[in-house]
Amino acid sequence: MVVTLIIVCEVAFWVLLAVGLALRYLARMPRLGAAVLLCEPLLEVVLLAATAVDLRNGAEGDWTHGLAAVYIGFTVAYGHYMIKWADGHFAHRFAGGPPPVKPPKYGMPRAVHEWKMFGRTLLAGAIAAALLQGAIWYVDDAERSMALVGWQLRMLLVVGIALAIALSYTIWPKKAPAGREPADARS
Repeated sequence: MVVTLIIVCEVAFWVLLAVGLALRYLARMPRLGAAVLLCEPLLEVVLLAATAVDLRNGAEGDWTHGLAAVYIGFTVAYGHYMIKWADGHFAHRFAGGPPPVKPPKYGMPRAVHEWKMFGRTLLAGAIAAALLQGAIWYVDDAERSMALVGWQLRMLLVVGIALAIALSYTIWPKKAPAGREPADARS
C-alpha cells in the first residue's frame, strides 16, 4: 500500500505542477495556478498520515516506510527548487518569458551551486532521519523497526556523497575550456 501511495504522490506532484503552471500561464489565472501549486505539500501530509496509520495497524517498519520518509524529505527539500525550475521553463516556452538561468558550469560559481545542492540534500536527509526516528519511536519495537535504522544510515551515505561532490568542486574547481570565459567573469 505504501509503495502505491508513493507512486500516486509522485504522479500527483507532476500533475498538480502541470495544472498549476497551465492555469498560471496558458489560462492566465495566476492566482488559481498559485493555489493549485500550494496544494503540493498536502501530498506529503497524506503520505505521512497513511504511513503512520499503516505502522499503527501493526505493520513492520520495512523498506516501504523508509522510502516514504526519504520521499517526503526530498520532496520538502527539493520541491520548491523543482517548481521554480519548471516555472522558469514553462514561462519561457509558453509565456514569452526569459530563458531559464542554467546552473554555472565552471569555477567557484559552480562550487557555490554544489554547496546549495548539498544544503538541500542535508535538509532532505535531516527530515528523512527525523521522520524515520519518529517512526522507530512510534513502533517502539526494535525488531519491527530494524529496516528503518538502515534507511537512516543510507541517508547519511547520500548526504556524505553530496558533501564529497561539493568539496571536490571547491578544491578542484572545473575550469572553462580554453578560449571560453565563464559568463560571470565577463563585464
